[in-house]
Amino acid sequence: MKILHIAPINTAGVPLALVRAENAIGIQSRLITFHRHPRDFGEDICLDLPLFDFWGVHLAKKLFSPSERVAVRYDAKLPETIPPTWIPGRIEHTLIRMRERLWQPRIERAIADYDIVSFDVIQLDGGMGFYRDGRIIRQLKSGGKKIICCYTGSDLRVRGVIPEIDHISDLNVSVEFDHQFLHTNLKHVPFPIEPDQYGRAGAQNGETVLISHAPTNRQAKGSHIIIPIVRELEKEYPVKLVLIENLPYHKALELKRQTQIFIDQIGNLGYGISSLEALSMGIACCSCLAPGFENAYPEHPFIVIDEQNLKEKLIPLIENATLRQEKARQGIQWVRSVHDAKKVVQRIHQFAGIGERHFS
Repeated sequence: MKILHIAPINTAGVPLALVRAENAIGIQSRLITFHRHPRDFGEDICLDLPLFDFWGVHLAKKLFSPSERVAVRYDAKLPETIPPTWIPGRIEHTLIRMRERLWQPRIERAIADYDIVSFDVIQLDGGMGFYRDGRIIRQLKSGGKKIICCYTGSDLRVRGVIPEIDHISDLNVSVEFDHQFLHTNLKHVPFPIEPDQYGRAGAQNGETVLISHAPTNRQAKGSHIIIPIVRELEKEYPVKLVLIENLPYHKALELKRQTQIFIDQIGNLGYGISSLEALSMGIACCSCLAPGFENAYPEHPFIVIDEQNLKEKLIPLIENATLRQEKARQGIQWVRSVHDAKKVVQRIHQFAGIGERHFS
């Protein structure tokens, strides 16, 4: 069996983690991305398509798209339609079509060079194919290929499904727990990670407790709430905020490994990959959780926070090194049990009814 993953970018390293896990369990798997991720999470086949972050498309979204398709929020709100659906304005649609005409020769060459029709399963990590009208994916579906849509972030919350692809998808999964409330035919799988790749946090040096926060988007993480509270604690306790922002990925991980407490985000969207990196390193982790998550995963190791209780939840961690160490041990064990990428891909394959021989 051969599986081809297609993704606009290697979002948070998730698509490539899935590919590596599939190869590790004996399935031939590849990933085609349109553009390189600015944080350098790694690539397999990157087409380096021009104008991926074209200013004209962003401007058209800002000027002509509904506000909910532009702003990334830290709190989830149910959309008017389930699932939310990508319906572009006239100008945005025109700009995208122009860009796709420019991309077409490179896409057609990749289809031939990598013999895309030889793959048995096409997994769209982000729910989108090469073109917004889904023409290539519809052709592959007509040729008997199984189509899986795997949503990995704001693609479903902010953009919505691509109707032409959503209608033909054999399976929809998401690594975001709250996405279950945004689609009537979608299954949740945990974020896939490779726990051993992050290393372990070093022993604490000195009395100062280092608290890290790593927002890729401050509004999406609730940083406007988190940062002032930690700054306030700095005046009362031997703590220091380590803000990890706008750094190359390997440098961000190196800085995170030096800390003892990690704060992911405030809101109701739940934790992200950054939390799992911290837990894998053996760092006590604070985050909000999506509604219903604690019932589904009661053994989780998170210190659950919100806007009202963040300070009071941090103080015991600051004062009690033994508590931090216990949370660190729980985190390492839980990540291996729940989030190991090989277990995640096996779960996806079981949902899709493929690769049963790999599950013995």
